[in-house]
Amino acid sequence: MHHIDVSIEKDIYDANNRLAHKNYHQLKDNGIRAFDLLGAIGSGKTALIENLVPVLKEKGLRAGAIAGDVWGDDDFQRIISTGIPAVNANTGKECHLDAHIVEHAIEKLPLDEIDLLFIENVGNMVCPTDFSLGAEKRIVVVSTTEGDDVVNKHPMMFRNGTIAVINKVDLAEHVGCRIERMEDDIHRYNPIMPIFKTNLKTGEGVLDLVDEILR
Repeated sequence: MHHIDVSIEKDIYDANNRLAHKNYHQLKDNGIRAFDLLGAIGSGKTALIENLVPVLKEKGLRAGAIAGDVWGDDDFQRIISTGIPAVNANTGKECHLDAHIVEHAIEKLPLDEIDLLFIENVGNMVCPTDFSLGAEKRIVVVSTTEGDDVVNKHPMMFRNGTIAVINKVDLAEHVGCRIERMEDDIHRYNPIMPIFKTNLKTGEGVLDLVDEILR
C-alpha cells in the first residue's frame, strides 16, 4: 500500500513539473519573466507586489500578477487597484497553486502587456514548496511578527527558494524578534540566498530588491 501511495505522489509531481516546464517556455516565448511569491498569510506578499509595481513602472517595465488564494478576492482587489492586469486564482480546498491552475490563469492574461509576472501563491509555508509553477525565481517572504524561529521551522521553503525577504523589520524589537537569527538560519539552509530586509509600509528595502529581481 505504501508503495502505491509513493507511485501516485511521484506521478502527480511529474505531471505538475511537465506543465510547469510548458508554462515557463510559454512565458519566455512571450518575453515575460515570472516570479513565484511564497510565504505565510500576512507575511507581506501582496504588499510586496503593491510596492514593486510603481518602481518597475518607473523603469519602463510592465507588471502582471496571478493572485492565489483558497477563497475570496481580497488580494486580487488590492493588486488590480495598482492598475496592472491580474487574474484571481482560487484553489478551493487546496493549500497551494499548481502548474495546471497557473496554466489556466496565464490563458486569461494579456501577455503582450506584461514584462514581469508575479505569481502570488496561497498563504502557506509547507504545501507550495513542492509544486513548481513555471517561474524563473522563487521569492520567499517572511515577517518578523512570525517569530525569529520561523525559518528553522520551514527549511524546505528556503532550500528551494531564490530570494529571501524579511519583512516588517520595524516591528522586530516590539515582538522580540532577532533578525540576525533569521538571517543565520536562512544561510544555514541556503548559503547563497540573498536576503532583503523590508518595511513594506514605507517601501524600505524595495529598490535593492528590484535590482536583484531584475538581475
